[in-house]
Amino acid sequence: MADQSSGSGTPEDPWRLRTPPLSSEYTIHREDDLLVCQVGSTRLTYLASAIDDLHAMLKDRGDWMLLGAADEKKDAAPDTVEAWGRSPDNPVGGWYGQRRGYRGRFGMYIPPLLEALGLVELEHQPRNNRVRAR
Repeated sequence: MADQSSGSGTPEDPWRLRTPPLSSEYTIHREDDLLVCQVGSTRLTYLASAIDDLHAMLKDRGDWMLLGAADEKKDAAPDTVEAWGRSPDNPVGGWYGQRRGYRGRFGMYIPPLLEALGLVELEHQPRNNRVRAR
């Protein structure tokens, strides 16, 4: 795991993370059944079940998967974490992102949290990063 995170995940002490290319910092904390992701002045929310669900899917997959992060209004590349995070076939039947207009970027902000929790290996290249379960 890249030594890039701190915090305990509470609103008072959020996880402090960096995007996979290590180019931007952001925070995530848990509020009930949501993960609240603060990126500069932008607040995104994702279902907290994404932690266990994404880890389980990657474990079942057993191999690397491209992140494929994309904004909500852009199509996600097939067979990527981003596409899975929007798919009607995932455990929640669609978007893990909850704030309309900001439901995308699942592949950018959730995998670093799983890495910080010790659940995945994550690449940190300038682009085309991949993730796999530990």
